Amino acid sequence: MDKDKLYHTIGKIAEEKYESICSKMSDNTATELDRNGGEVLAEIIALAKNRLTVAENEKLAEKGKDVWVERTSASHFPHIRLHGGALEDDPPEHNFDK
Repeated sequence: MDKDKLYHTIGKIAEEKYESICSKMSDNTATELDRNGGEVLAEIIALAKNRLTVAENEKLAEKGKDVWVERTSASHFPHIRLHGGALEDDPPEHNFDK
């Protein structure tokens, strides 16, 4: 099985499920299980966006270009947000919203 296709499909399904849960929440029909699942999916989506930003920054840095770094330090690239850090840490030009 092609892993890239599998990962792409998993991502698409996760995004669709997240959108469905968000719709339920806006309609006030979401269950506690829906809300909990939405929180997990939101974090997975945030991690994916962060990982893409890190990869792009590393490519730019290899070419000697200016890159975005964490607000707390000008000396290193942004880390993968495994600790649940704030979404606003993503640089505005790389916010990969839909």
